[in-house]
Amino acid sequence: MRFRGNTQFASAVGLVLGLLCAVEAAKVNKHKPWIETTYHGIVTENEDKVLLDPPLIALDKDAPLRYAESFEVTLTKEGEICGFRIHGQNVPFEAVVLDRSTGEGVIRAKDKLDCELQKEHTFTIQAYDCGEGPDGANMKKSHKATVHIQVNDINEYSPVFKEKSYKATVIEGKKYDSILKVEAVDADCSFQFSQICNYEIVTPDVPFTVDKDGFIKNTEKLSYGKEHMYKLTVTAYDCGKNRASEDVLVKISVKPTCKPSWQGFNKRIEYEPGTGSLDLFPSMHLETCDEPITSIRANIELETNHIGKGCDRDTYSEKSLHKLCGASSGTVELLPTPSSSANWTVGLPTDNGHDSDQVFEFNGTQAIKVPDGMVSTSLKEPFTISVWMRHGPGAHDKETILCNSDKTEMNRHHYSLYVHNCRLILLLRQDPLEAENYKPAEFHWKLDQACDKEWHHYVLNVEFPTVSLFVDGTTFEPFLVTEDYPLHSSKIETQLTIGACWQGGNARMTQFFRGNLAGLMIRSGKLENKKVIDCLYTCKEGLDVQLPEEVASAVKVEFNPNQSSLTVEGDDIDAFDKVMQHISYLNSRQFPTPGIRHLRISTTVKCFNEESCVTVPDAEGYVMVLQPEEPKISLSGIDHFARSAAEFESQEGVTLFPELRIVSTITREVEADTESEATEGADDDPTVQETVVSEEIMHNLDTCEVTVVGDELDGEHEGLEVDMAKLQQHSLEMSSSNLGLVITGVNTMANYEQVLHLIRYKNWHTEALFDRKFKLVCSELNGRYISNDFKVEVNVIHTANPVEHANNAMVQPNFINPVHHASVDLSGHNLVNAHQASVVPSAATIVIVVCVSFLVFMIILGVFRIRAAHQSTMSDQENGKENEMDWDDSALTITVNPMETYEDQHSSEEEEEEEEESEDGEEEDDITSAESESSEDEEGAEPEDQQGASRQQQLEWDDSTLTY
Repeated sequence: MRFRGNTQFASAVGLVLGLLCAVEAAKVNKHKPWIETTYHGIVTENEDKVLLDPPLIALDKDAPLRYAESFEVTLTKEGEICGFRIHGQNVPFEAVVLDRSTGEGVIRAKDKLDCELQKEHTFTIQAYDCGEGPDGANMKKSHKATVHIQVNDINEYSPVFKEKSYKATVIEGKKYDSILKVEAVDADCSFQFSQICNYEIVTPDVPFTVDKDGFIKNTEKLSYGKEHMYKLTVTAYDCGKNRASEDVLVKISVKPTCKPSWQGFNKRIEYEPGTGSLDLFPSMHLETCDEPITSIRANIELETNHIGKGCDRDTYSEKSLHKLCGASSGTVELLPTPSSSANWTVGLPTDNGHDSDQVFEFNGTQAIKVPDGMVSTSLKEPFTISVWMRHGPGAHDKETILCNSDKTEMNRHHYSLYVHNCRLILLLRQDPLEAENYKPAEFHWKLDQACDKEWHHYVLNVEFPTVSLFVDGTTFEPFLVTEDYPLHSSKIETQLTIGACWQGGNARMTQFFRGNLAGLMIRSGKLENKKVIDCLYTCKEGLDVQLPEEVASAVKVEFNPNQSSLTVEGDDIDAFDKVMQHISYLNSRQFPTPGIRHLRISTTVKCFNEESCVTVPDAEGYVMVLQPEEPKISLSGIDHFARSAAEFESQEGVTLFPELRIVSTITREVEADTESEATEGADDDPTVQETVVSEEIMHNLDTCEVTVVGDELDGEHEGLEVDMAKLQQHSLEMSSSNLGLVITGVNTMANYEQVLHLIRYKNWHTEALFDRKFKLVCSELNGRYISNDFKVEVNVIHTANPVEHANNAMVQPNFINPVHHASVDLSGHNLVNAHQASVVPSAATIVIVVCVSFLVFMIILGVFRIRAAHQSTMSDQENGKENEMDWDDSALTITVNPMETYEDQHSSEEEEEEEEESEDGEEEDDITSAESESSEDEEGAEPEDQQGASRQQQLEWDDSTLTY
């Protein structure tokens, strides 16, 4: 019996101990709280209670278990939820725990919410438990859940009219479909309460009504004698039946009579480049005041004389324009844009801008000499002279445009083009080899265009004895042709001048020109045909009209040649209005010249009763061509590399731009998407908005210039070459000088890339050459848009013949004496044939600077290889590395930087191996090859006394074969 009692006591003690152990085990906080991943809530503005779906409840597996009623584990707080934490910037909500044991909580607003300020709120929430023990150690957090809360609107705002008052004017006796529109807005955020559902005229007994959209019209014809002005009070209601806070006053004036005029068009019409045709008068109509009309004639004129050379045209060089228009080769441009290869126009004043065509000004004291050899026109063969000229009435003296005269001794004019008393005159003296009889020598044209101070295009086709003149594409016959004897024979050279004529006997200029010139060209061998002439003169902007089919037969439309004006005739007013509404402005240039183009509409009407026929005043407005998005032309590629001297001296030479990339981008401003910003996480900064975007575009180029930086090219032993076949394939031309070369012609960026990839630099005397620098610049529209300066530096690697040995593996390599140099970063260099490089003493610095970073790995492996020939044992690691590389060292010459040591490399390799092992266990601490290389540089930067001792142990110097 005693034994049994002891047994029961022991069982009770065991049970208590087991419970205590369970309690102790329960004190360990093993699990994180758990909550839903997403919550959606609704809160009404001006209230704080948030209705969540699903409810906010946090669960924890560490929550205590309750056993019998007589015994509960209540000694610990593990598994209880102590709180919720909200993450986000300026979140106007807080989370509160209602019951720690169940994890129940609520979200409520800190302050009153305003739907008008923000309709939705998004943030994250996280639950955390109470941890272990009384001090809350080992507290655990749940994952972050996303909470979306929508603020419900209440109809707290009333409609407000946009204007304090409204005014309109009507003509008596007419019934209008709409006189004016009133408009109110509501500040509530919801669709229901922010919409205006109804307008109402409060003033009683007035002959007007207003519809639900706010349009007011008269219900009967108004009389000026009955009422001069009506004053109406109008109110508005939103869809929540809130009335406007203040009614608005509407004043409608009645005019007694009608004035015929064009109505319903804007005086300012904005044209955005690249949008095609733009209707100028989409809502315009002619008000005739009910006068019976028999016919209407309107002339619409677009004034473009102030733009470029009379209108907007492509601003490529005149030579490029001739090619684009289909002219054959042989064209010589006498007034080119100043450049390194064409610099004789540098001193002339220009229009100081590239938005439109570049023109040159001659003020009566300036003239230029064309370099010898530019023009080799023989007067026996056909040739063409073309020029743009703006000239006003001047003095009665001769004003020379172009002149070819004796350079010395005499003052004879061989041929010249000049203006005299508003006449254009071509002087053409025959060579002395002709028979001594009279020949046509002067051709006179009397032209109003020569003195009207406007731009005109002149083309003279000369096929002696016939000369044809085209002015703005129209043919003019000479009214006078005078004859003269051929010139006497002489060996005097001639001088070609522009803006005056050179007198060789007096060594001075005379007959100066006063006016503006542009695009002066001479082309020999073939005459310009009419198609090319029209192409050169045609404007890229003008008026256009698309006639509706139903009115095409009722209205007649005629254009002038350059489409700067058109005439519309008809007798049906409705059809006439439709035609006017379809008149458009078109500018086909990708980058048009910005600015104003004035519009004028002159109208003539005829009536049955001519005495009482109405008069329509002229209507004026203007087209504003907006500034086009300016392209940014970017040149990129390899800008620094090295090649061996042998490559520079080879037949192919060295390619300067092997990986050149030409990209053009434009920058546009875009409106920020406020709705998408409102739904983003609260962690994002709401003040940062992307309002500018960059877009890549395609367009042509017309010039790329490669110039040498530093000393000019020496033609005896160096030069630049380009694939002429590829140039001709793309209809491009090339001119070169000791400064570089220029490629011209209108073509795509891709084709220019192909040609530039093939530019090669050759040098047949590289002994004293260590580097050469070049600069590349490309442009579009005759310099209007210019790329960045892309500079390329190419270094020369000088090599020497290696010393031959019977067995290179058994011979200690020769080293130069140690020379200390500052370390240079050569990571951007592209070294070629580096395995053949050997250092000569005179170029030690350059070779070390250029080669050390690329050759260091080969040097170390070479040292391993040499040491293997002298030592019978090697480490397992070194043997493994040698087995990976199959070396053929029969002709290997190794150059060692004396500043590098075997210990430095060995320690860096061990460090790399340790880093590779550490990468297997560390996911976030990746070590790049660049970091590994930088660690090697740091290890190499030891004190010089330590390095010297190490070097002496590792390297045996043999300088017996070195020459200094």
